[in-house]
This record gives sequence, C-alpha cells and structure tokens, in this order.
Amino acid sequence: MTGFLIGALLGAIVGGTVMARRGGNKKDMAQYAFGYAVCFGFVALFVTIFLARQAV
Repeated sequence: MTGFLIGALLGAIVGGTVMARRGGNKKDMAQYAFGYAVCFGFVALFVTIFLARQAV
C-alpha cells in the first residue's frame, strides 16, 4: 500500500512540474498531476506485487 502512495505522490510532483514548465494554468497542472499520480501509482503497485511474488 505504501508503494502505491509513494508512487502516486511522486507522480503528482512530476506531473505538476511538467505542466508548469510548459506554461499551463492551475487547472492544467492539477489534471497532469492527477494523471501522472494514477499512472505512477499503478506502476508502483505492480512493481510491489511483482517483488512480493518473487520473495515467496
């Protein structure tokens, strides 16, 4: 669970930064932050599941 949260937080930071560099307004930054957070969160979740399955 913490892997998902860390991935989502990292994704939100990256998404907001990407849109800020491209000159987007606050709504654009929020949308990119949410999209990146979901994407990074799911990747982190699958990595966590993969590593847990390998440990068994």
